[in-house]
Amino acid sequence: MRRNVAIIGCGQTKHGRLRNVNTAEMIAEAAWKAMEDANVTPDEIDAIVVGNMQGFGGIYDTELWAGELFGAQKPFLRITTGGTTGGSVAHGGYYSVASSLYDVVLAIAWEKHSDSKERGATTGLAHVAMANMFHDLQQGASLKWLVSLVTGAAIGVSAFQASCYMSRSGCKVEHLDMVAAKARRNAAKNEYAHLRWPNCTPEDIAKTEWVSYPLRFGHVCPASDGASAVVFAEEKIAKKKAERPAWIKGVAAYADEPNWLGENSQGTAITDLSEQLQCIISAKEAYRRAGIKDPRKEIDMAEIYQPFPHQELMFSERMDLFDEGKAWIVLEEGQTEIDGSMPLDPSGGVISTNAIGSSAMQRVLECALQIMGKAGKHQVPKDVKNAVAHGWGGSVNFSTVTVLGDSPRR
Repeated sequence: MRRNVAIIGCGQTKHGRLRNVNTAEMIAEAAWKAMEDANVTPDEIDAIVVGNMQGFGGIYDTELWAGELFGAQKPFLRITTGGTTGGSVAHGGYYSVASSLYDVVLAIAWEKHSDSKERGATTGLAHVAMANMFHDLQQGASLKWLVSLVTGAAIGVSAFQASCYMSRSGCKVEHLDMVAAKARRNAAKNEYAHLRWPNCTPEDIAKTEWVSYPLRFGHVCPASDGASAVVFAEEKIAKKKAERPAWIKGVAAYADEPNWLGENSQGTAITDLSEQLQCIISAKEAYRRAGIKDPRKEIDMAEIYQPFPHQELMFSERMDLFDEGKAWIVLEEGQTEIDGSMPLDPSGGVISTNAIGSSAMQRVLECALQIMGKAGKHQVPKDVKNAVAHGWGGSVNFSTVTVLGDSPRR
């Protein structure tokens, strides 16, 4: 039988172009902050779960030479799953404790874009996809989908996906401007965020240049340096160490592989990249495991992986926080603001801070901070009893969902 597990400490670096530290120093800073917040020493850590997108950046096994800086002579587990890496690392830390394998686990995720060659690596992924293009076309795959892959692993796919979502929902470019402006304003309250723009308006975003319709430059996430870390502990230790632990109530992760192959869930040519079946399944299963019957009533806030603004709207619907095609209406009503009925990404989200390996971990970390009452100036004003964190990775085919609460699941 699985044990109850809680996050008892969180640590992160400031994000941006961190040229004053190397990768090892950056990782160690987040690790020490998490251990200090958890009131634990390195000797009390039983194991460490780590992850970043080393295949993108070309800097490998950093933890092996960073460990000396934070007392990491412990069993290690490395996880890499694309954009969901941080979410997968968090799940790995959780399961390591829930399974009774360890009692206290430190989980760390990071990225150091300014020390790597991210653009060349992602272009390389596109070349791999291109090699399969003719076969996929013969199998009936969408030409638009394949072209979106080879024009950029992020902006090409996401622009196509945004168009699909807008067609499906009735959302307009102006709503994407609203999401991006909200993210910049929220990030301005978050001392760790990268792109911080106080008083940003949709009109400010609308003045930025087009990148690939319907996405503007103001819609695009940055390439951030940064690291985040959390400490997981079993129930007795959690209650002893933390005044208000953030309990992990349910987790799930699914991959919809036909999306990557250019097909939809029925195995025919993909026409709608906003379907995101894997997110729907992950959310349903995480809610079931958490004992959440009605997420719209029981979830108090969400941190959604949204490197582009349509994804905040799209994924919030896939996670059953709003009706299908209605998130942009809720946005207009102000319900997704920090002081709204369903705050989305009060941290500023991935649109404002994107250290790829760390980004999905930050969603978990930020939900934990909200539950623990430690989010500082971007703390939502209501009491957060349940929160949900989301990760998105692969091309359009991976999703991680984590439900956190102020009390353990019984």
